[in-house]
Amino acid sequence: MARPVKKQPEQWKREMINAAKELFLTKGYEETSVADIMERAGGAKGMFYRFFQSKEEILHALGDQMFLENNPFEAVRGRSDLNGLQKIREVLAVDRADKEREKINTQAVGILKDPRILAAAVEANRRVLTPLWFELIEEGRRDGSIRTEYAKELSELLPLINFWLMPSVFPANGEEILHKCQFVSRALSAMGLPIMEDGMCERDKKLMGKYQEEGE
Repeated sequence: MARPVKKQPEQWKREMINAAKELFLTKGYEETSVADIMERAGGAKGMFYRFFQSKEEILHALGDQMFLENNPFEAVRGRSDLNGLQKIREVLAVDRADKEREKINTQAVGILKDPRILAAAVEANRRVLTPLWFELIEEGRRDGSIRTEYAKELSELLPLINFWLMPSVFPANGEEILHKCQFVSRALSAMGLPIMEDGMCERDKKLMGKYQEEGE
């Protein structure tokens, strides 16, 4: 009788993350247990804890994987038909169009009430996104589409804006979120980065309201 093929650690990890994605999208994060994930992945529950300390940790790993699979920064990097400012706007448009990742991010809002998890999320965004924003802002400065003296500061600020708009981090109702978004739009424009297009604030109001419902 043929012996079963032994899975490599990276294969186990990938299959667990994919199982979590399927379950979070269909059942929801709160309704999914570690046992559910391992049943879908085809392994014992103890195997889960060889790779992840908690369900929260696999949710963050899933978010990272989904970003890398549909990285909007990579989508615009080689495009010669767009200037730096247009590339930034396209990054935002591609990100908004990823409905699966938006759904996963919505489910992640509740766990950001934990200061430890929030700090880890902020650090991950700073480490990954800040250099990518800086690259595009500098490209815009070189081609003349962006006029700012604050490339470094803006690239550090942009990854933090979503946390500030999130009602689970800074409590706010729908109208307050809309007002904060309008403030962000005007502040970025004043700093030479007019990237907030018409309708984005209304969309953010609805999305952050959904975040609030999911996080309660």
